[in-house]
Amino acid sequence: MSEFVSRREVLKRIGKATAGLALTGGVIRGQSTDIVVAGKPVEIAVASVSPTTVRITVLPIEGGQPTALPDTLTVVNEGQGRAVGRGRTAASLNSVRAGNLVVRYAANPLTLHVDTSAGQPVQKLILDAAAPGMSFVLPKGPVLGMGEGGPQFDRKGYAFANRSGQGGYQLATHGGRVPIQWLIGTDGWAIFIHRPLGAFDLTGTEGKLQPTAEALPLDVFVVSSKDPAVIMKEYARITGHPEMTALWTLGYQQSHRTLSGFETVRMVAQKFREKKLPCDALIYLGTGFTPSGWNTKQSTTGFSSDNTEFTFHSANFPNPKSHIDELHSMHFKVVLHIVIESDNRQFAGGVKDPCPATPSQGVLPISCYWPHHKGIFDLGIDGWWPDQGDGFNEPSRRLRHRMYWEGSQLLRPNERPYALHRNGAAGMARYAAFLWSGGVRNLWETLKNHVPSGINSGLSGIPYWGFDIGGFIPTPEYTGELFVRWFQFGAFCPLFRSHGRNWYLHLPWGWNTGDPGPQETANYTTDPKELQNPDVEPICKKYLELRYRMLPYIYTAMRDTVETGLPMIRALWLHYPDDPAAVARSDEYMWGRDILVAPVTEKAATTRKLYLPRGTWYDFWTEEKVEGGREIDRKVDLITTPLYVRAGAVLPMGPVKQYSDEPVDGPLTLVVYPGTNGTTPLYEDDGKTFDYRNGEFMKVEMNWTEANRRLNLRMASGRMLAPNRRTIEARLAGQTSTRTATFEGRPIEIRL
Repeated sequence: MSEFVSRREVLKRIGKATAGLALTGGVIRGQSTDIVVAGKPVEIAVASVSPTTVRITVLPIEGGQPTALPDTLTVVNEGQGRAVGRGRTAASLNSVRAGNLVVRYAANPLTLHVDTSAGQPVQKLILDAAAPGMSFVLPKGPVLGMGEGGPQFDRKGYAFANRSGQGGYQLATHGGRVPIQWLIGTDGWAIFIHRPLGAFDLTGTEGKLQPTAEALPLDVFVVSSKDPAVIMKEYARITGHPEMTALWTLGYQQSHRTLSGFETVRMVAQKFREKKLPCDALIYLGTGFTPSGWNTKQSTTGFSSDNTEFTFHSANFPNPKSHIDELHSMHFKVVLHIVIESDNRQFAGGVKDPCPATPSQGVLPISCYWPHHKGIFDLGIDGWWPDQGDGFNEPSRRLRHRMYWEGSQLLRPNERPYALHRNGAAGMARYAAFLWSGGVRNLWETLKNHVPSGINSGLSGIPYWGFDIGGFIPTPEYTGELFVRWFQFGAFCPLFRSHGRNWYLHLPWGWNTGDPGPQETANYTTDPKELQNPDVEPICKKYLELRYRMLPYIYTAMRDTVETGLPMIRALWLHYPDDPAAVARSDEYMWGRDILVAPVTEKAATTRKLYLPRGTWYDFWTEEKVEGGREIDRKVDLITTPLYVRAGAVLPMGPVKQYSDEPVDGPLTLVVYPGTNGTTPLYEDDGKTFDYRNGEFMKVEMNWTEANRRLNLRMASGRMLAPNRRTIEARLAGQTSTRTATFEGRPIEIRL
């Protein structure tokens, strides 16, 4: 979608998009007194988005007409919603029905009540005739969402400046901030405040939004449902469903910092394969952010006259095409770090627009910046790591996501792009944007805080989230133990990637070489005793192999995210909303639908206290059956991160692979966790292209019937993919005996 158009054309386009919203539907009738908000006469419009979502828009009136909403690219359909009412005058206005919701107006103070059709209150938006801002109801339970970073877990009781980037709330321990104005009330509602952007105060009995710029227009979506899955699907409806990313992006990614020639690059790649440590991608930092990286230097402006930002470092990559081909021959993807700062400018336009000869002041046309990428993309680069950009405003951050998604497809139309960003915005999921938490410190507190951060990021439409395993900036707390615990957590996050200063200590084998790598942090030295730790590598290998064995399950979870809007890292609230203890739990999460993960975040831990929701569960490691609805103490050693699988699940496990699409001759193992009936999907496509959009995929439904101990497999949709015969080995959790069957697309039954 081109954004480089005239103001007249923009206003014309917006007018068409909002005409139905503002000018049709039943008129809300009242007295002739103007409704005034923040000192301006306004028109209030109500639109039905779905049976459970209503859109309320407050538009200032200028020249006798309501102003148009800005085209922000936030909402997937800017004109979203069927208009059902509008009004400009104050009084006891008639109720407006919008799907299963009713909107009522009340004066003194000006309040818009949203109720269910049965009269149950959902939310109320309180506005002021003179002052900017809005108040709203807070739930009895936690408030979740609101993006990445900031105070965790329950957002109630805190104030949020909503500053984007690494300059916000306690970067060292909580990570960067990606503010998303999506608030989930865990007692059955959510609100998305499209406009205005602002700061939030949730310290009182009511929540308050204070705009950081213009108070109007106000554009708010209110969702009402007791079913969390409906709430998440409505957010995907509003801001766009996530896109599928390539299978390899779910494998392990190893990042590099200061290089000393291509021999360093080759050495790392060879060691992964020699040691049989699974890995899919090698990532290289740019020079300027490290003394010696992949490129000559970072220009940061996007208009480097000598194009050094896109020129390979002659010592580290003297023959770029040959070196990239060599890494590809070892089955590694190559991802490059790329940087651009706002430099008092903001992105505009799209990759298909013409590059203007003289860009407007303060404007950075994407059509002028993106072509710089083509030369190195043509050499075979597989993905991008766009860093920095804290100074970009919200539309620019979103345009940057779109640039890497659409620009990459211009050059490789049928290949799913990959880009790992440090900044984000609402709607980023529809560009398959990955996000990492920024330059955090190697602290136990940081590891602990990242569990709730990952949960709230997922709830905020950021499904592909992760961090620098081990943390970025070394501290005296950085030991082999901390790295292992962080690595274990990373194995159950969408982004599984290690990166940081003293980068040898971010390699799986780096804690047993005596060499911490280049010292990149002032006044820091690694304890020599920590550099002879033989335990770290085998533990990392264990979790690497488990990650790759679980790829069938993880890839299916990604597909579920795309279809439903449910994240891969899931708050317990999503599946146990009527269990207050589960809803409030911030230190554990569901990994997909069936696996509960309780990362160990305490130094020298020998036990891990965790909560199991109601029902029957199985310890993944011992396959011991445990009844839920209670808190338990799980003994742990350094090898163990507690994992539990819910009864009724069928967990698909593939063979160990060294990279995600390695052809391995081994069966698909289905582990059935008995105790109740259950249905589990298994999704597969080619993992690379967009052909799945044309039906080139396979979705298998795996049904477990407890009464007769039968596992039934049948095609749910798509078609059988090559190889068209799949060897299945099925067994019950807690048992070693297996049953073997062959699946060829026709229904089969396995008795266990």
